[in-house]
Amino acid sequence: MFVAAAQDEAVTGWAHVSVQHLVEVDTRAEVNGLVVSEGRRGGGTGRLLLQTAEEWARAHGCHSMFVRSNVIRERAHGFYLREGYEHHKLQKAFRKKL
Repeated sequence: MFVAAAQDEAVTGWAHVSVQHLVEVDTRAEVNGLVVSEGRRGGGTGRLLLQTAEEWARAHGCHSMFVRSNVIRERAHGFYLREGYEHHKLQKAFRKKL
């Protein structure tokens, strides 16, 4: 997890990334969460967090980075596209409470 803070030490954003070792694809990383405070969006915090996560992933042997984003998060979609990510599939998510 990476945390961004302002000079006054207030948290302005965070990114959680993990390595995935899967049988069907090369080792990859996934952004499990990326949140930037409402008033800080568009100011570079998300870009810095994402770049830091990507550097960490490379250092941990990852060959690609994945991120999932809710279909209603259009602003986030534009952000990831600007950062060089490609929209590569649509899927449905299923869950079961245990």
